[in-house]
Amino acid sequence: MTRPIAEAQQFYLTAPGPCPYLPGRQERKVFTQLAGPHSAPLNDILSQGGFRRSQTIAYRPACDRCAACVSVRVCADLFSPTRSMRRITQRNRDLVSDWRDNIATTDQYSLFYRYLEERHSGGGMLQMTVLDYSLMVEDSHVETKLVEYRRRTADSATGRRGDGELIACALTDVLADGLSMVYSFFDPEAKDRSLGTFIILDHIERAKRLGKPYVYLGYWVEGSRKMAYKSRFRPQERLTMRGWERFC
Repeated sequence: MTRPIAEAQQFYLTAPGPCPYLPGRQERKVFTQLAGPHSAPLNDILSQGGFRRSQTIAYRPACDRCAACVSVRVCADLFSPTRSMRRITQRNRDLVSDWRDNIATTDQYSLFYRYLEERHSGGGMLQMTVLDYSLMVEDSHVETKLVEYRRRTADSATGRRGDGELIACALTDVLADGLSMVYSFFDPEAKDRSLGTFIILDHIERAKRLGKPYVYLGYWVEGSRKMAYKSRFRPQERLTMRGWERFC
């Protein structure tokens, strides 16, 4: 029944605008609404077809004469971390991760804003208010979770959620075949922790425990330095004109 749901959707094209990844190029997106009782199976189908979710919108690039954006998903059940990745996990052993409902909090927003100031100071997201952040987190018609990463406290050892300092956060969709990392942010001053890599490694382990084969990382763009890190997580599959292909 899910294929007819996708085929019945209405899709729209955005107007061309500057590409955020490759200088001098224009981007265009195709998008559709994710709302109503069929949102979860529709999101599964669209994610497998290279779409990403933002609140109640699913979108993917539809640029003229450019196919640089390639959907990437890590093969979680086959993944084995490199030596440097194991060092990163060890470096963050003092952090406790907590799988939570997608409810926005003020300490999340404070961390989110500091992250944007340091890492994306020229982007439009820096204008996001507390309300905008709450909508990003909570406005979802699919199964969405927040993973918080906090410093370990005495409460952590007893199995209770500790009140340690919030270091990182990840907004994550739970799909039928994996976890889709919608957006993650972290303490920009904790550069020695390599938190971006650590969050992905943690999601790979979570997917394994859930029995889900993939972790969806969004788009990898060849030639874009900000997207280069995604190619390190292998084996992975990339969506090509021939379907998903394995890269080891």
